[in-house]
Amino acid sequence: MRLRTLTVSMAAFLLILSGCRKTATQDVEAARDRQFKQMMSGSTLVGYSAFDNKVSQSREEHYQIDNVSRLTGDTWLFQTKLRYGSREIPVPIPITIKWAGDTPVITLDELSIPGVGTYTARVILHRDRYAGTWSGKKAGGQLYGKIVPSGAPSVSAPDASAKPGS
Repeated sequence: MRLRTLTVSMAAFLLILSGCRKTATQDVEAARDRQFKQMMSGSTLVGYSAFDNKVSQSREEHYQIDNVSRLTGDTWLFQTKLRYGSREIPVPIPITIKWAGDTPVITLDELSIPGVGTYTARVILHRDRYAGTWSGKKAGGQLYGKIVPSGAPSVSAPDASAKPGS
């Protein structure tokens, strides 16, 4: 009888403990999602990209993100503006976000963006910086830069010739 009571008590304790863990995990995920949304909504990615097998880098690039919202699972909807010549066109892009601990990673696998192309990429977003790799049908390379929040003073991309830590 004692053994049975002890077993039932232990099972109840483990059940309660597992429920607490799930709630704590959900709270951590909700906080992480809020921080990610706040960091990316209204921001502009300002930086450069480089092609494999080419020494030079691109002109400064700007990727404007008006809003991000979680759809389902790991999929987020990025409301962006892409520049075509002198026109800016709003383009909603569903993007998979994976997490490396507390660090979001943009994960594209053969994502087709109408009028632009089909791309695969991994881009790490950390604090106010981003860096990653990309590939398209005919080319690939690296990209890096700053995440500039809306309302921040105008900034240029990081200087490619600057020494680390300067």
